[in-house]
Amino acid sequence: MPAGRSTGRPRPRLSPRAVRRAERRRRLRLTILGSAAAVAVSATAYAVVPNGGAAAVAEGRAAAARPGPQDGQGAKGAKGAGGTEEAGGGADAQGGRRSPAPVKSPDTARHPAPGAPSPSTGASASPAAPVPAAGPGTFRASGASGEAQGKGTALRWRIEVEEGSGVDPDSAARSVEAILGDPRGWTRDTAYGFRLAAPGEPVDFTVKIATPATTDRLCEVVTPELIGETNCRAGHTVVVNLKRWQEGSPQFSGPVEEYRALIVNHEVGHELGHDHETCPGAGKAAPAMMQQIKGLLGCQANAWPFDASGTYLSGPHVP
Repeated sequence: MPAGRSTGRPRPRLSPRAVRRAERRRRLRLTILGSAAAVAVSATAYAVVPNGGAAAVAEGRAAAARPGPQDGQGAKGAKGAGGTEEAGGGADAQGGRRSPAPVKSPDTARHPAPGAPSPSTGASASPAAPVPAAGPGTFRASGASGEAQGKGTALRWRIEVEEGSGVDPDSAARSVEAILGDPRGWTRDTAYGFRLAAPGEPVDFTVKIATPATTDRLCEVVTPELIGETNCRAGHTVVVNLKRWQEGSPQFSGPVEEYRALIVNHEVGHELGHDHETCPGAGKAAPAMMQQIKGLLGCQANAWPFDASGTYLSGPHVP
């Protein structure tokens, strides 16, 4: 056989159309084989992932698809029905499980201090800022003024608050004004009258709210058990102890606002010429001129010189 000659039959030449058909068949076979492999892999993955994991994956995908809060709108996750805060976090909108509320151990739970206002008096449930024990000894006067109160000659007065005490002088002035004008106060006696003086106007007496250390200095307190605790009148100045103004007194069972009235009525009573009185009898109202911070001696705590009917609540004179 001559070199270079084949023993097989020569292959017929394919037309372009036949070539295209063969290529399409080849690609179809590859597609079918690839799909079958993908199905097998998916089945294997489903078999090894627990049901809980699959649910978590699905929830994660759903959460990613949910839109978040828009600009200017707060999330509602921390609010319960009615807009109140939920302890320990509220249930989410998809019915998620509520987190347990934190448990307070006895050594971290807060207990109200004796004489502190209860929530029923309108005081904030959050703890108040600590009362500073001392201050710079400089005072800022109120810029408020008021109308005459009572039928007697109006004694002009002004309030000054020690700087750094945290007490607003204008708010304190309105509180004292309300106490002096109360129908159970000194204006119940037609001989008395008061007026909150305008800035720069001469006054008959001044009310100063001072830190305990400054109060002790102005009042010349030397009795050990009264150091840092008491109020006084020094000359024509009523000195109100910031601690007592903010916390009340352990001896006084009423709200702190009532004890503030006792401070003002007692010390202004001295300005009007009244001396100390004591308990008139067990179960009776303590006179406003009684030093109730030293103990009630069987009387009931009371902040006002007169009762609602206009009767003066007196007691035996203290020599």
